[in-house]
Amino acid sequence: MTFMSQKHETDFAFTAEDNYGRHIEPTYGGALSFLRRRYTRDLTGVDVAVTGIPFDTATSNRPGARFGPRGIRAASSFMAWERLYPWEFDAFERLAVIDYGDCMFDPGVPEQVPAEIRAHAKQIIDQGPALLSLGGDHFATWPLLQAHVEKFGRLSLLHFDAHTDTWDDESPRVDHGTMFFHATKEGLIDPATSVQVGIRTTNDDTLGFNILDAPWVHDHTADETVAEIRRIIGDDPVYLTFDIDCLDPAYAPGTGTPVCGGLTTHQALSIIRRLRGLNIVGMDLMEVAPPYDSGEITALAGARIAGELISLYATSPRGEAAAREKGRL
Repeated sequence: MTFMSQKHETDFAFTAEDNYGRHIEPTYGGALSFLRRRYTRDLTGVDVAVTGIPFDTATSNRPGARFGPRGIRAASSFMAWERLYPWEFDAFERLAVIDYGDCMFDPGVPEQVPAEIRAHAKQIIDQGPALLSLGGDHFATWPLLQAHVEKFGRLSLLHFDAHTDTWDDESPRVDHGTMFFHATKEGLIDPATSVQVGIRTTNDDTLGFNILDAPWVHDHTADETVAEIRRIIGDDPVYLTFDIDCLDPAYAPGTGTPVCGGLTTHQALSIIRRLRGLNIVGMDLMEVAPPYDSGEITALAGARIAGELISLYATSPRGEAAAREKGRL
């Protein structure tokens, strides 16, 4: 259906009557849900719920990622009309995907925020849908992991980032550079079957994580990178987290802790698309900080990668099972 052949309707984030398919409206107007998905808190029959985590008080450098979910939603309107190229199927025809809105918390009592993020994620995934979270600073992945592990058990982590986020910290600080140290010590993730991709900052204690750093990725093809990821993770259930600063600042300047020498957007998308069939149970896209962006290129990259993660999830065992159960595969 083209824009000219359909009724002249708009604001499909509010007016859409079901959770499948795509609706065409002007890219420059309308309500800004993620990829124009229907806004709803009704999770009946939903396969993937998208939610925002507008939290950035755990940053060690520049704040501003609290505006990330809003920026990603706005940028996503530009690509909402089409099946994402070059996928041969439309994830929104296979899966019922909605925008659940944002996690609510009181920034005035920061010590309560982790529990509020965890409870927010738990109430969604306990009702069946997979969760795609949009940040917000990367600390939020820790309580998100806690919620997922409570349902799925210990997980492998596929982590795209410039930083390992495993710096040694035995204190109870809320910090976006130490959450995977804590997640490992809590037994949430298994470093031996986890992979960190794109790393390019110094941390001599890897905690046993498998690291494909940025120079390694630049020296190898996307196929070789994916083969190594698959060798390490295998069929284990995996949580996929993508910090936008995995990309070089030339492709993602709008982030709190940019580091030169990162992946190109093309490299990241090429790797993600080759991960078909990975046993993904949860995913997030973090650290988009619109105040430092230029021409929305970071928000666009974040929106594109988040959209690709939905397509990738559609090829996972859980995604395919959901589509098959409803006769959509």
